[in-house]
Amino acid sequence: MKCLDKAPVFWLTGLPGSGKTTLAKRVSEELKKMGYKVEVLDGDWVRKTINPEAGFTKEERSRHLRRVAWIARLLARNGIITFCSFVSPYRDVREEIRKIVSEEVHFYEIYVRASLEEVIKRDPKGLYKKALKGEIKNFTGISDPYEEPTNPDLVIDTEKESVEESVKRLLDFVLEKIRTVDKRAQVNP
Repeated sequence: MKCLDKAPVFWLTGLPGSGKTTLAKRVSEELKKMGYKVEVLDGDWVRKTINPEAGFTKEERSRHLRRVAWIARLLARNGIITFCSFVSPYRDVREEIRKIVSEEVHFYEIYVRASLEEVIKRDPKGLYKKALKGEIKNFTGISDPYEEPTNPDLVIDTEKESVEESVKRLLDFVLEKIRTVDKRAQVNP
């Protein structure tokens, strides 16, 4: 098992259905095969287990995502590479998340981009269909905004790339950042 002193946090943001969790899980699997300790915090899982009372207003989302940032920071400071797969639609909240995490470990914002038209076509959970009928309130992209990142560390366009291409790009980026963190730890024990 490859153990990092402190590991980075990779925060994947994008519209629902853009491919965030698919990418996080696939890259996580590859890293585990290489012997790294990895955790994926996914919006659905966190809402079901850790934070089931979380709602979808801006304030509720903000509180929910700040909690996740602290969990990610805790995992990463203990050497676990952490992927956070959350819509996280608001720039100011993502900036808060970055501040929380980067006080102690490296934080990278990954924008998983796909157009609204594309994610509506994909609609893997049938949520867009419900949101368009007005059955879901505060749904990102329909009745609530998604504010695209202005300066993400990496952009992965799942509308233009295959899943395999996107996984490779993210894996290459992650490995580069891990090597950087690992070298710094060896120089400054």
